[in-house]
Amino acid sequence: MRFQVYLTQFCPYCQLARELLDRLGYEYQAIHVELEPHERRVMEERSGRTSVPQIFLDDTHIGGYDDLAALHRSGGLSRLVDAARGPEA
Repeated sequence: MRFQVYLTQFCPYCQLARELLDRLGYEYQAIHVELEPHERRVMEERSGRTSVPQIFLDDTHIGGYDDLAALHRSGGLSRLVDAARGPEA
């Protein structure tokens, strides 16, 4: 199970997403699209969006920070993580 966060260095919503994942204890791969233009194209292809952050759990697109926060508030994020971990977790 792996979170991937496509972000830019000075984006406030990117920072909020990172803080939420940190607070919840979830590890993630931070992909800085301003430093790696190829990764921006990958992000756009995977998400269908051009804005950052774009957050994925494995191959599941969660969306941006607002989507991540709403999913967490509803309890859906922990269910998604549990499903991604599988029965061995």
